[in-house]
Amino acid sequence: MMLYAQRTLVAREAFKFRYRRTTSVGYCLSIVRSGACSCVQPKNLPCAQRTFASAAEALARGESHIAQHQFQDIPLVPISSDLDKDSQPSISDSFLQGGAANYIDEMFRSWKQDPKSVHVSWRTYFRNMEDRSRPASEAFQPPPGLVSSRQPLATPGLDSGQTAEVLLHLKVQHLVRAYQSRGHYHAKTDPLGERVNALHVGPNQSGLARAVELEPSYYDFTEKDMDRHFNLGPGILPRYATEGRKSMNLRDIIAACEQRYCGSYGVEYLHIPDRAKRDWLRDRLEIPNPAKFSREEKRRILDGLIWGTSFERFLAAKFPNEKRFGLDGSEGLVPGVMSMIDHSADVHGVQDITIGSCHRGRLTMLGTVYGKAPEAIFAEFAGRVRSDMLRNMAGDVKYHLGHQGQRVSPDGHTVDISVLANPSHLEAVDPVATGRAFATQRLNNDPKKKRNMCVTLHGDAAIAGQGVVYETLGLSRLPAYDVGGTIRLVVNNQVGFTADVHCSRSTPYASDIAKVVDAPIFHVNADDVESVVFLCKLAADWRATFHSDCVVDIICYRKFGHNEFDQPSFTQPLMYQKVAAQTPSLDKYVQKLVSEGSFTMEEIDCLRESVWNRLNEIYDSSKGFVSSREAFTAPWQSLKSPESLKNEVLLPVTTAIDEAIVEQVAAKALSVPSGFQLHSNLERILTGRKKALDNGTVDWSTAEALAFGTLCLEKHPVRLTGQDVQRGTFSQRHAVLHDQETGESWTPLNNLAVEQAPFEVENSPLSEFGALGFEYGVTLADPHSLVMWEAQFGDFANNTQVIIDNFIASGETKWLDRSGLVLSLPHGYDGQGAEHSSARIERFLMLCSEEGRIYPSEPERAHQDANMGLVYMTTPANYFHVLRRQMRREYRKPLVIFFSKSLLRHPLTRSDIADFTGSSTFQPVITDPEHGQAIEDPESIQRVIICSGQVYAAIQKHREAVGIKDVAITRIEELHPFPWAEVKSNLNQYKNAKTIVWAQEEHYNGGAWHYIRDRLDAVLNETEHLARRRVLFAGRGTSASPATGLKHVHYAEEKALLHDVFNVQN
Repeated sequence: MMLYAQRTLVAREAFKFRYRRTTSVGYCLSIVRSGACSCVQPKNLPCAQRTFASAAEALARGESHIAQHQFQDIPLVPISSDLDKDSQPSISDSFLQGGAANYIDEMFRSWKQDPKSVHVSWRTYFRNMEDRSRPASEAFQPPPGLVSSRQPLATPGLDSGQTAEVLLHLKVQHLVRAYQSRGHYHAKTDPLGERVNALHVGPNQSGLARAVELEPSYYDFTEKDMDRHFNLGPGILPRYATEGRKSMNLRDIIAACEQRYCGSYGVEYLHIPDRAKRDWLRDRLEIPNPAKFSREEKRRILDGLIWGTSFERFLAAKFPNEKRFGLDGSEGLVPGVMSMIDHSADVHGVQDITIGSCHRGRLTMLGTVYGKAPEAIFAEFAGRVRSDMLRNMAGDVKYHLGHQGQRVSPDGHTVDISVLANPSHLEAVDPVATGRAFATQRLNNDPKKKRNMCVTLHGDAAIAGQGVVYETLGLSRLPAYDVGGTIRLVVNNQVGFTADVHCSRSTPYASDIAKVVDAPIFHVNADDVESVVFLCKLAADWRATFHSDCVVDIICYRKFGHNEFDQPSFTQPLMYQKVAAQTPSLDKYVQKLVSEGSFTMEEIDCLRESVWNRLNEIYDSSKGFVSSREAFTAPWQSLKSPESLKNEVLLPVTTAIDEAIVEQVAAKALSVPSGFQLHSNLERILTGRKKALDNGTVDWSTAEALAFGTLCLEKHPVRLTGQDVQRGTFSQRHAVLHDQETGESWTPLNNLAVEQAPFEVENSPLSEFGALGFEYGVTLADPHSLVMWEAQFGDFANNTQVIIDNFIASGETKWLDRSGLVLSLPHGYDGQGAEHSSARIERFLMLCSEEGRIYPSEPERAHQDANMGLVYMTTPANYFHVLRRQMRREYRKPLVIFFSKSLLRHPLTRSDIADFTGSSTFQPVITDPEHGQAIEDPESIQRVIICSGQVYAAIQKHREAVGIKDVAITRIEELHPFPWAEVKSNLNQYKNAKTIVWAQEEHYNGGAWHYIRDRLDAVLNETEHLARRRVLFAGRGTSASPATGLKHVHYAEEKALLHDVFNVQN
């Protein structure tokens, strides 16, 4: 870069000029620093002074990329031959126009690298600029005229030849920059030939006309200029220069730009602010022959294309009545992804790839690229699929299923490939895939993220339409979510089910969303298979070099409808007339190979025949094959498989710890290094927790720290993410402490012992869908880490409903995907309204798989058969035990924790240290502890109130205030799986109870009532004395809103609730 003083001079000199209209001549040179323009510009001259001024300022500040962006589309402005006398420039001003700013910067860079690469005049100028002994105004020494000026500037003090040469060079530079900026709009990327350019303005219009910036006439070039030679250098195809070619005529420069930027692929990269990245792309794209393949490479491309095409046709022939969402029309994806994987393995050392895939062409990709046995796919089409690996296994359609396989590259490198199962909720798998890749990188000790890669495949309508794409991109650059870049492939068949492009997005391209992370975007015609391969490999090179996202937009067509039974001509008749007339991409590639002499038609026919025969052989051998998907990666092999859990009954695990461990972890968790300046209020909080421990009690936050800390000491990493989790939404956690003087942070739980597992607590962005999906993906790969996502308020969990419904609650029964993910959801009514009260317990309970109408014959199997666990606890000890249980069991199930905001510091929510040690364990049901003290013994109890969560505190307070003695309160701490035996044992104590009440603070149409009623009735029927009883309801009435935001209404509802709890009758 130029020294600041030098750049400032350039900028200051540029500001001297103005473009303004005069009465006698066309225009005069002008740039006004204020940016205001009072002149009346003719049609062919844009008002550019604001852009020039801001760019010059940017150049002075060192932000040369800003200048580049602002000049990339600005044509050069004609200069008047009659300048105002009071604004006549000196000879050193002639090239210091604002429009030349990026050109000057390019020249300076070239001079610094090689002084001989620029003209002698520039060498003199830059050398003089660095010579502080002479005035800056004398730095420039004009060269002799290089090209005779067409219109010499007859202005005193100006060298007309030099001015004309600089201006002509700048014009060509702007023309080249226009191709770099806008060429992709006019690339021949559409196999159907419909896409004149990517911009569209309506259903019956093809779009904007060709960009005028790409026309030579826009820069006043005529046919006689086409043979004029221009030096190749900064801004003008410098990578075309060779020892024997230092210049090109304008005609060849334009032809080269057309080839590179308007051929069968187009490139968007000027939005990337980093010059080094842009130059890296130019080094690979702006060269004479960027995509060169040997005969062997072409053979592999041909082989992949034959396999992809043949596989689709074979499925269509053998299973004509089955949907397959085929790849027909986009078969080039097969050799493209093949080459990307092989190149990543052979060149960049990639060993593991996580793939999140759309449904389009999924089966063919599985069978030809990702290593799934074709006989397994044929068996799935034939309905031969195992469904007995789980009790009540649901299974899923074949094009949703995942796979764990391997691929061997041409150089013999083996790549593990994990294709994630995903639902029809398009793009929902994106954050899941990145989360799994993130965990794999950690498990494989890959901190540089080179050996483990993430790839996602998208449909064009889905990537443009689904918000989770933006959420996933938003995570990509954050340290807690960074996977070193994801390669994103768009299977762009230019129609979304039945919706045309103009109905599907508001942007020119489906891939425009990727610009938010400065990803380069390659648009390519799927029928040019070699270009598809070239760009897929380039995407792999980009990721390996810059560890950031890259997009390949493969523009193709869908030969049939959304599925093979749709009739697309109903809605796209003209498009499908063209589709019907298309020559398949395989046939086009065969013609190319034969015409160039790479292969003979006989060789190709032989290869096609051998592939078809091989498919027939596999099909015949698959008739006795039964597809099964119980294949698990190494981290899962130490745990019980789903099939093992089906046949075994596992004993409860021990979760208690020694008192010495309590003291060790608490001492570290509640202390800071010497000299660390805590906030005074926080110091009081930690001191209070220490005093409580000294008195033998533990509060909620300390119990959590004990659980996390002891798991870390037992070599289970802990990952806690969510909005504001470091402090905790309710200022309850304080897992990361901050020095009030230096700002340095301290994480006590990461400093327990030298050999501990890491404790990671990370504030997430304001994302729920993407953030939770990511954490779910982490747990798919890593079953030995406690991974917990906490919502800022439980109410916001409904932003994650797709992840909860389609992955967490049902992933195992559909796909055998297991997860130990923990959701931590604040829940509880305190008058704060509909968005800060309810995690909607009722919704989670409706997703639970357990049969609740009949008392189970094997209640001891409940946990291992359940699809997930739900707890709503009232004691710190239970919180401690349930977190530790999550890691100490021999299997994994998702866990949803509802926790009360008001109980975090409530006197009732304290546990004795003895509840953490010895033989203590999780208590799914808590019997009233006041028997024989504040209330009667069980035999004298007349009413039993059963509840869960924070409503217990209100009921207990009311009972104490009124002095009621014959009412017992039973707390159900675990809602699912339902604690059948424990509830039955509890109720059997109350032989004389006449009334059983379920109490909840939620509305009648919310909370646990509709889930709990059948279960409590089934338990009552099993008791000795209460068989005829039916449980009664006490709670709020029905409501469309989960909670009121009016305090007085809240208190009135709570008063009525408490009255019903103690008075409702059969």
